[in-house]
Amino acid sequence: MNAIEVEKLSRTFNGLKAVDNISFSVEAGEIFGFLGHNGAGKTTTIRMLSGQLLPTSGRAHVAGCDVITEQRRLKPLIGVVSEHQNLYERMSGRENLEFAVRLYGQDVRRVNETLKQVDLVDRAKDNVRTYSNGMKQRLLIARALLHRPQIIFLDEPTRGLDPVVGREIRRLILDLSQQGVTIFLTTHYMEEADHLCGRVAFLSDGRMVALDTPKNLKVAHGHNSVNVTLENGESLTIDLNDHDAGKQLEQLVSAGQVRTLHTAEATLEEVFIRMAGRELSQ
Repeated sequence: MNAIEVEKLSRTFNGLKAVDNISFSVEAGEIFGFLGHNGAGKTTTIRMLSGQLLPTSGRAHVAGCDVITEQRRLKPLIGVVSEHQNLYERMSGRENLEFAVRLYGQDVRRVNETLKQVDLVDRAKDNVRTYSNGMKQRLLIARALLHRPQIIFLDEPTRGLDPVVGREIRRLILDLSQQGVTIFLTTHYMEEADHLCGRVAFLSDGRMVALDTPKNLKVAHGHNSVNVTLENGESLTIDLNDHDAGKQLEQLVSAGQVRTLHTAEATLEEVFIRMAGRELSQ
């Protein structure tokens, strides 16, 4: 059985469709990327799938639970890390987790286990207000893991983090997936989605415009090219989809003008812009 099943799901606010008739499924243990520009409907979808917001129409099952009629049964089976860091800043990291573990009705030993999992044991006694953004993000993930959820929703988990901390978060996401946890990921970083996700969905103005593996999307919708550096230092980019690309390359090589050649695969971001009509950050 799939971890998530969505069929013709929609949500309307004041006559405006924030999510418009989307359908997809997510396999158990998969890292599934849900990508779209600001206001595309990503967070609204997460809120519906996690039982925080009722759909206007359509159906969805998450961890085998109907998101409309079985919200109480759903809650213990999922973890949610929202885009906003809603932590108790004047409490320590450990105290934040101890408070949450009591709410979940879990064994307090889970606090130590999750602190180790996110590498925060050494700072567990410090107030959260002294934490860096990256440490706060790891604490949020630890809190979401306390009750051993089957599925975790991560809404922009690396936004605003420096590259080193972002890499640590990505490594943690991969570790969770290898342990069998299903990851539903939204991100503005296309390279991150390309590296982490088995499949990605593109959302544009509430509608799903693509769903496939990053590789298949790049092959089907991207333009591969060759970057050429000439002996005079000039740089050229030749689109391999152009019918005369081979002839142009042959002429340059035959004339002894080529210093270096490097093939360049289309990026996932380029494919998104081509399919969604605008950049992800817009």
